[in-house]
Amino acid sequence: MDDRHIVVVGAGLAGLVAARHLAAAGADVTVIERRDDVGGRVRTRTKDGFTVDRGFQVLFTGYPAVRRELDLEALDLRAFTPGATICRPSRRSVLSDPLRDVRNLFESVRNPEVTTTDKVRTLALRQDVGTRDEAEIFASPDQSIKSYLRDWGFSEDYIDHFVAPFYGGITLDRTLSSSKRVFEYTFKMLSAGQTAVPAAGMQAIPEQLAASAREEGATFRLGKRVEALQSDAGGAVVTTSTDSVEADAVVVATDPKEARRLTGVESIPTDAHGCVTQYYTLPSESALGEGKRIMLNAANPDPNTVVPLSTVAPEYAPAGNELLSATFLGDAAQDESADDLFEKTNRTLEAWYPERYFEDLELLDTESVSFAQFAQPPGIHDSLPGHRDVPGRAYLAGDYTAWSSIQGAMRSGREAAEAVRTDLSA
Repeated sequence: MDDRHIVVVGAGLAGLVAARHLAAAGADVTVIERRDDVGGRVRTRTKDGFTVDRGFQVLFTGYPAVRRELDLEALDLRAFTPGATICRPSRRSVLSDPLRDVRNLFESVRNPEVTTTDKVRTLALRQDVGTRDEAEIFASPDQSIKSYLRDWGFSEDYIDHFVAPFYGGITLDRTLSSSKRVFEYTFKMLSAGQTAVPAAGMQAIPEQLAASAREEGATFRLGKRVEALQSDAGGAVVTTSTDSVEADAVVVATDPKEARRLTGVESIPTDAHGCVTQYYTLPSESALGEGKRIMLNAANPDPNTVVPLSTVAPEYAPAGNELLSATFLGDAAQDESADDLFEKTNRTLEAWYPERYFEDLELLDTESVSFAQFAQPPGIHDSLPGHRDVPGRAYLAGDYTAWSSIQGAMRSGREAAEAVRTDLSA
């Protein structure tokens, strides 16, 4: 790979991983990114001293690609308590992982939302998925999450009151019409590691990847949009708004819509699931007191979840303050005003906590994300594009070549780099 010039278009997770591996192999790597910083969909900013991620995002430390590509200790992770709090008007109950949260075992056993039969089936399901790896799960026959859980014999109450809001937060699809493969693998990963956020916010993840790529010799051109791409067996030409760059190969690691525009590969999925996440502040003396668990809305989807972020990661809020987030799913939420969504959250919290008022709850920020994930209906993973589906010396890297997740993005970046190395060494 010495003296080979490789251009990586896009500085999201997949592009950063690809750039690092190619540079480590000796290539002269240039990363071109249209934004002024790295991260793609994984982004963080600071507002009024609070840490605000671009929508509610978490890191599953059990992901193999996460363990391979990241220095988890350097990220200074803050972990959630396994399980969740199931909430409805006038009632909140804890459902923990009995194998990983022994302190709350008794409360979970008594949880009125979940039958003993459902709890036993959950342990059996955990054992079943634990015997299969990622490749086996994503090669298995597919169906929707809801029909899969029904086939396992889970009760409708368990599916509607726990799985729908919990996996609605993971797949951004509370109807559970997404692929059961995603359910199986993420269920496996929930048991394999922690659910966490970096103390400095989720953008610490791409920033670490970018620093590693730079250490290996990759250079970055930020604030440059790629207008066109030409590729043939002899190499590729990338045209930006200001110049053209010749390369021995190009890795296209942009978002799905931009990747389809640049490459013409129609199998790149562009149907999306979006969400709106609002961030709220409370004085510390008014904290919810639910510990480090995600709070699930068992009664309705507005909002789907409420998260005590600064309880999990105190660094997310200035001293004396608490930071909460609430996430609303679907297209309809993006058409509502920020004030209307805030009122829904306020009414929901007052219903969950009838003994108190939330007059000190304040809206800090609203993050509307129209393309948070590509839609993953049953069977979609069988038709996703491969890394070499672009003619000539252009390659695809992105979660849309695997499945929509941090795992999918990072694994894709590494595999795309391996494809480039193999082809240019032939």
